[in-house]
Amino acid sequence: MAQIKNERQYKAACERIEELLKVVSNKTPADDKNLLELDMISEMVAEYEHEHYPVAAPSLVEVIKLRMFEMGLSQAKLSELLGLSPARVSDIVTGKSEPTLKVGRLISQKLNISPAVVLGV
Repeated sequence: MAQIKNERQYKAACERIEELLKVVSNKTPADDKNLLELDMISEMVAEYEHEHYPVAAPSLVEVIKLRMFEMGLSQAKLSELLGLSPARVSDIVTGKSEPTLKVGRLISQKLNISPAVVLGV
């Protein structure tokens, strides 16, 4: 299969994807030439992006902040929810310290965060 070899080709492929998205929909037949081209170029772009623009896993602090935002929690409310002092929550949310195993369990359960994320695996 062909590969994207440089940034110029990558940008051209992305532009072609944008063009194809205007003519392809969920109702497009599977044997349509535009859909086939879109699939092939999308695969090449995905491979190039995986190699040149890897997405790192979010840190526990980033996940906690996101979940706080989603749940409408302030640090004070998070402190109440977890039964921790505001200072301890502040240290965890700012990344100054890591939660203990017990607190990690609470974070996982109360904020519905995967234990793998809490443990950093």
